[in-house]
Amino acid sequence: MIRLDNISKQNGHQLLFIEASAALLRGEKIGLVGPNGAGKTTLFRMITGQEEADEGLVMVDRGVSIGFFSQDVGEMSGHSAVAEVMNGAGDVSDVAAELHALEAAMGDPDTADLDAVIERFGEVQARFEDLGGYALEGKAREVLDGLSFTQEMMDGDVGALSGGWKMRVALARILLMRPDVMLLDEPSNHLDLESLIWLEQFLAGFEGALLMTSHDREFMNRIINKVIEIDGGTLTSYAGDYVFYEQQRAQSEKQQQAQFERQQAMLAKEIKFIERFKARASHATQVQSRVKKLEKIDRVEPPKRRQTLTFDFPPAPRSGDDVVNLRGVHKRYGNRVIYEGLDFLIRRKERCCVLGTNGAGKSTLLRLITGATTPDAGTIALGGSVKMGYFAQHAMELLDGERSVFQTLEDAHPRAAQAPLRALAGCFGFSGAEVDKKCRVLSGGEKARLVMATMLFDPPNFLVLDEPTNHLDIATKEMLITALAQYEGTMLFVSHDRYFLAALSNRVLELTPEGIHQYGGGYTEYVARTGYEAPGLHA
Repeated sequence: MIRLDNISKQNGHQLLFIEASAALLRGEKIGLVGPNGAGKTTLFRMITGQEEADEGLVMVDRGVSIGFFSQDVGEMSGHSAVAEVMNGAGDVSDVAAELHALEAAMGDPDTADLDAVIERFGEVQARFEDLGGYALEGKAREVLDGLSFTQEMMDGDVGALSGGWKMRVALARILLMRPDVMLLDEPSNHLDLESLIWLEQFLAGFEGALLMTSHDREFMNRIINKVIEIDGGTLTSYAGDYVFYEQQRAQSEKQQQAQFERQQAMLAKEIKFIERFKARASHATQVQSRVKKLEKIDRVEPPKRRQTLTFDFPPAPRSGDDVVNLRGVHKRYGNRVIYEGLDFLIRRKERCCVLGTNGAGKSTLLRLITGATTPDAGTIALGGSVKMGYFAQHAMELLDGERSVFQTLEDAHPRAAQAPLRALAGCFGFSGAEVDKKCRVLSGGEKARLVMATMLFDPPNFLVLDEPTNHLDIATKEMLITALAQYEGTMLFVSHDRYFLAALSNRVLELTPEGIHQYGGGYTEYVARTGYEAPGLHA
């Protein structure tokens, strides 16, 4: 359906693709992987014609429809989320907009010439029915419901939604289109766990072809049947899911390293012979023969070593056994009751993940415990010697855009020496000149890494993390999981990343309208005991 034939592409001084080839065939569901900056988004843009290859061909079969979801969703305002989703379906969205305007006019007592409006409404309604509009609207609402929209959000002005919810609207538009090929650039960003699992099931049942990127390895692993890796300007295909790709890549690297070492040993032996006998006339023929042999040998390259991030926690001071104790906590926003008489205790070395449907109060719980908001009634008491660190999504918005990465670290830790701060920056992916980048030019992932670094340099013994893996690529997540697995303190966290949840939790707090349900043993045991992966899926 789509073929890339010997494509080359350069952005500025960076070579993204060098005579690279790959194909997307009917029915394939491909995960596109590679380090940040390797060219994944550029590849999408070349397929959709937004950019052209410098050399080679990008070929799309005649008549193939393509739906492309990217993080840049553009402007949305002036109509409902449902109408915006239906926009991808062509004329029917315009008819729907007029129909809703006429409905509003008929309900307005000040409308002039009501008979004409009613007559026009009949004509437009007939046209809407002919185009399958009512069925389409039902499907649009079904998709939005799967992505956790309430009815009010579906019918409200899309312009009033946050950036994350607008991205869900843009994603819903592509899903409703059901094109022959879906190109999805990070569709799992900004989704809660219930929406993520719904999308996973939707894409698993999608009959068209799919090419997608995702920083959520569990999400990708359950959908794809092939991986295309971008690395060093080449495209390499692997049959199978993400786990199989990792195994194959590791095996391939091992074999390539072994071939490289064997050839290097052989070359060293030949060069040693040439150096030893090159001055002897009696060995001139043998020496010349071996020189020519070396000139003809195809050299085996060592496997490319990706930069791996590592971070080791310095030991944190020991806290008391009771870390935080909530007694009779009440919290409401307007008429909406979040908590009524909430009681629970977190003890030292517990790693509690917080689960709950949208609006259950997960982030509110974290804000209450950290003091970012106050309860309407009840008490929240930190235990003895507790030193807290709080990672919140809004912390990234508070970074001073004119300060550099290194200046931000210095601001947070003014007494620290330069060498350990530079080492810390390197652990979180800011090496060399990258420490001089201004915060305003950082990507979401880079901002998250910087905030994490400032918090972990002088480690707290109680970590409170609100969606710490948002924006982080797979390699950085792996580093964070490895580091947190060695962490000796207490953790309370919210995450939609099931791999992160399973790797780190040893206790689950499930927020429900009836109160908190507690499960010992962590997320994996929670899934085994309840039979579902998220609280909103069993209802």
